[in-house]
Amino acid sequence: MRIVCIGGGPAGLYFAISAKLRDAGHDITVIERDPPGATYGWGVVYWDDLLDILFRNDPDSARAVRAESVLWQEQRVILRSEQTAYLPGYGFSVGRAALLDILGQRAAELGIDLQYRREVEDLAEVADADLVVICDGANSRTRTRHGEDFGARVDLGGNPYIWLGTDKVFDSFTFAFEHSCAGWIWFHAYPSTAGTSTCIVECAQRTWQGLGFDSLSSEDSVRLLEKIFEHALDGHALISQSRSEPARWLRFTHVTNRTWYHNNLVLVGDAAHTTHFTLGSGTRLAMIDAVMLAQSLYHHDEPSTALADYDQRGRAALRQIQAGARTSMAWFERADHYLDRQDAVAFAYSMAGRQGAQPPWRYQTHLATQIPTVRKALRRFHTARRGYLALRRGESAAHLRPAPRTTR
Repeated sequence: MRIVCIGGGPAGLYFAISAKLRDAGHDITVIERDPPGATYGWGVVYWDDLLDILFRNDPDSARAVRAESVLWQEQRVILRSEQTAYLPGYGFSVGRAALLDILGQRAAELGIDLQYRREVEDLAEVADADLVVICDGANSRTRTRHGEDFGARVDLGGNPYIWLGTDKVFDSFTFAFEHSCAGWIWFHAYPSTAGTSTCIVECAQRTWQGLGFDSLSSEDSVRLLEKIFEHALDGHALISQSRSEPARWLRFTHVTNRTWYHNNLVLVGDAAHTTHFTLGSGTRLAMIDAVMLAQSLYHHDEPSTALADYDQRGRAALRQIQAGARTSMAWFERADHYLDRQDAVAFAYSMAGRQGAQPPWRYQTHLATQIPTVRKALRRFHTARRGYLALRRGESAAHLRPAPRTTR
């Protein structure tokens, strides 16, 4: 089969890898308008479930991804630089540039044709393809041109946000909420690679305007944010430049489609659907899409049947996730309501339960997890669980040791 992927992000590259592994006879081309390794953003988070999928699907690239990933333990919620609460758990994060390098190298090893710095202006340019995989992101130009065929709908979130980096290395997923003269503003931060962390700053529209971000330059915006979050960042700098371009304020792009395929066109990843960054699942879901589509093509002789199968299974699996993401986004758009009335412990509990009602006993458990000895015991339990899962999927022993914790 002659397959063309429009978009060389994680979705396109990992689909190409997954399809080629299942049938080396596929002639696959990945077309990307940017140069190799160019990416917006800093790091992406994921959990054990994605590692399980990656190791089953392609152990070679999975080991490389895990080797470039860092571990974070617990979630830390800081209010006014004074109060701190904790939520248990752990996860992994990897730099987007490192992830793209790994997937690009693996695709090239498998004989996939990677064409960078090329823009597909018209699908007539790829008319010889049996299948065209549209995976060029939430703002997909190709999907936009054919929006009626997919029943595409794009909505924007209410809160402005900006995606930054920092040389402050966090060892936990950290939320820091500060009250400014114009209202509450906060960041979501987590380690990305050795020496850097991702830091996503968010606030309500009225706070954004009240602080003057609607008129400040990118550089001045970053300097003001460094001042607001000076304590939470321990005086470290925020980094605006990504792809040699300054970061800019955005509103979340919520993408849905009535169908993910039309004739020989199929949507994958953010071109098909987006989930709010407060769930941290965008890249994870894009790579799951990639595996699902490759598997559907492998199981069905007729491409039309394969695409219908992928569409049905993918949209059914995503329905609850997208509902949860919309709920999470809406909760953070009302976060000021909770921040004005709750201390850190109560607020962290509200944040953890933002997608549904919690049984009464859950709050008592939450209170217990604020006790240092309980937290220490939970970290040991999670370390043991992480080790068991890693050994089961064949990770290197070097990856089983947790990173040293820093103190504040």
